Amino acid sequence: MFTAKDVMNLREMSGAGMMDCKKALTECNGDMDKAMDYLREKSLAASAKKASRIAAEGVVASCISEDGKVAAIVEMNCETDFVAKTDDFKALVAQVAKLVVEKNPADVDALMAIETGDGTVAELVTRAVAKIGEKITIRRFARKEGALVDTYIHLGGKIGVLVEAGCDCDKAKAVIHDVAMHIAAAKPTALSREDVDQADIEKEREILKAQALNEPKPKPINIIEKMVEGRIAKYFKEVCLLEQPFVKDPDQSVAQILGDVEIKGFVRFEMGEGLEKRQDNFAEEVMGQMKK
Repeated sequence: MFTAKDVMNLREMSGAGMMDCKKALTECNGDMDKAMDYLREKSLAASAKKASRIAAEGVVASCISEDGKVAAIVEMNCETDFVAKTDDFKALVAQVAKLVVEKNPADVDALMAIETGDGTVAELVTRAVAKIGEKITIRRFARKEGALVDTYIHLGGKIGVLVEAGCDCDKAKAVIHDVAMHIAAAKPTALSREDVDQADIEKEREILKAQALNEPKPKPINIIEKMVEGRIAKYFKEVCLLEQPFVKDPDQSVAQILGDVEIKGFVRFEMGEGLEKRQDNFAEEVMGQMKK
């Protein structure tokens, strides 16, 4: 009805396990096309079962066009750090990052609908779920296009940075990667003071003022206001990229390092930030196994 070679061919085509391929061919009387449909249907079912699981591990990957004008970073999540380190998972997120550069999708839904020549991105993810055995999600991506872009991936994909410069001059090429590395380490949340949310600044002012007024012996209001503004200036140095001390030379700010090179914008992804982490309870797991 079918041979071992048929099983191997189906495995290469689908990415499914050997036993799953053998079962599919058995169920479909050796018909390769029907077996592929069978495996895809099973993959969808398996994917649906995994949809409620927590996927808070994963990697951030990047891609830059050959001309250095377009770049993207993508965060893809899975359930365990073990899977995040596998070649299959890394290859998938790299493929997705390249598609973001090439196709410029509007959002994650549009990205999932992109045709790859081997199915849509959503279908690639579904097949990966079936093969790897964990929930996999594309959480977010960022893409920049301009005179010069660069990316930096830190700690094997735990942090990803994307930076756009306003020119592709030699000075920009020399410093943009160092600036990307700085962003990974220093965690700025805004480019300059003008980009900081004014509501956040006012909230910070109110908190600092209230703290000073609640001191056992509060200083006069005019002194307090000067103190508050001094602390706000320090706050700007903490959150604004251009005002931060440069990590490689803390005696200079990032703005001083850049000189006349303009940074148009940046994006920093930290893998899993804001996601709920799975909490494994070994005792509960053992008890659950004993009840089965």
